[in-house]
Amino acid sequence: MRLPLVAAAFAVALAAPCHAFAQAPAADEVKAILAQAKTPADKKAFVASTLALTDTEAKRFWPVYDAFQRKLDANNRRYSLAIQEGVMANRISDLHARNLAKELVEIEDAEARARKTLYTATVKALPGRKAIRYLQVESKLQSAYHYEVASTLPLVK
Repeated sequence: MRLPLVAAAFAVALAAPCHAFAQAPAADEVKAILAQAKTPADKKAFVASTLALTDTEAKRFWPVYDAFQRKLDANNRRYSLAIQEGVMANRISDLHARNLAKELVEIEDAEARARKTLYTATVKALPGRKAIRYLQVESKLQSAYHYEVASTLPLVK
């Protein structure tokens, strides 16, 4: 009775390290995407090559893309300013910290609203697989942006 349990535990123990290594390609993929999307023009070219849009799809998609990028850029600037304000100060008061936290939550809410609008418009503008591919690329880029900001800035004192 104990032998099957020991064998199962051993199998799980062997599988665990393999699972950890399976995550590395995803990180490499995100780094490769970031490298190709350094500037807005590079990002647009990367998206275009990733999606391989027909003329009809492009006509419907690029206005959706451009509108979202404007919202995203404004939101990222707002986010950067809020983070710099909190981190660059040697010490901030509790009241200032509460206001900063409120601002960061409002920024996240604005980003979520913009993303919801993007999802709805993208699904209408593109065939399903192309729509989800674009949404994945956009999500990876935005996640990488937030990770870079979080990993480079120190915690508020």
